[in-house]
Amino acid sequence: MGLNSTPSSERIHIGFFGVRNAGKSSLVNAVTNQELAVVSDTPGTTTDPVTKAMELLPLGPVVIIDTPGFDDEGALGELRVKKTSQVLNRVDIAVLVTDITKPLCECERQLIGLFEDKKIPYLIVGNKNDLSDKAPDGERFAVSALNKANIYELREKIASLVETKDQTHRIVGDIIKENELAVLVVPIDKAAPKGRLILPQQMVIRDILESGACSAVVRETELPYTLENLVSRPAVVITDSQAFTKVAKDTPEDIKLTSFSILMAKYKGFLETAVKGAAAISKLKDGDRILISEGCTHHRQCGDIGSVKLPALLKKTTGKQLEIELSSGREFPEDLERFAMVIHCGGCMLNEREMLYRMRTAVDNGVPFTNYGVAIAHMNGILSRSLEVFPEVRKLLD
Repeated sequence: MGLNSTPSSERIHIGFFGVRNAGKSSLVNAVTNQELAVVSDTPGTTTDPVTKAMELLPLGPVVIIDTPGFDDEGALGELRVKKTSQVLNRVDIAVLVTDITKPLCECERQLIGLFEDKKIPYLIVGNKNDLSDKAPDGERFAVSALNKANIYELREKIASLVETKDQTHRIVGDIIKENELAVLVVPIDKAAPKGRLILPQQMVIRDILESGACSAVVRETELPYTLENLVSRPAVVITDSQAFTKVAKDTPEDIKLTSFSILMAKYKGFLETAVKGAAAISKLKDGDRILISEGCTHHRQCGDIGSVKLPALLKKTTGKQLEIELSSGREFPEDLERFAMVIHCGGCMLNEREMLYRMRTAVDNGVPFTNYGVAIAHMNGILSRSLEVFPEVRKLLD
């Protein structure tokens, strides 16, 4: 992926919801001006959420999600409704598509209630306006997917629901100043993707460039040589979590140190929760079940951090016989009560809303929640040092 590309996790997620045959898919195609979704007169044509990352003016980079009918029936229908409900955990904007020739039904009212419960900005659209001879009611914005009536205006209304991002919300730009230097430590091993850097590394490099600062990218084996030969001290060393121990030893105490994973936790809005959650590692008991969750679905290899290195470090640190359960991608257990704690990846492939949903699901169940970088720093006794770049969060350790 090029540095000028926008990853899905950084795009506005727009979900189209409604009952069967309300014209969701037709409206998605009209709004995107693409044949994104299969359209049919047969109710229930959309059987799974259909997702597409694209550019949508005037919004820019977005992810469009077309969902199955919320009134689907039978065992398969229940599964489709469940998948639709799961989509709510990651959408930034919800568009409820209704048939304007009919009054709102109970399922549609239920969806509105879910939008409001989850605090999702939403818009109620009345589709099939070409079939209605009545004046639109005040509750719905009237459109016609068939003849494209009010589609441009609908895009404008959707765009108006987007919250303007705080320009200080940066992954690294708030801890490094113009012309300062950051040294990025990127291990190259069997688990490293061939021919590319992982997303958090790309995001950090891009943000450093936008800050007018400088970056030096090295492997952990070249870090000592790099630090010895720099003309001036770097402002910070940022390392991949799996090299934390070696990098901490090789980085002088007067140089600030943190990890890509800790930066992601701050960027996604759950660093304080992760720091508090890491304390639970010291309280684990024999037989405790730990959920290690990743937002992506990469092929796990020998030496994989989530399935191999992290479980081994947990058992070595605690001296306990722990039960490890793994989840990846969109699969995340809703019932977390059976777990003693959740250790999540940095969440670079998940948007902020879904990452915070996972965090809150754990917290609401009384289950400590942390992430790879924070947990590894805690177990290696360097968490306090790793939080020097965020002094307000570091105070939580006092």
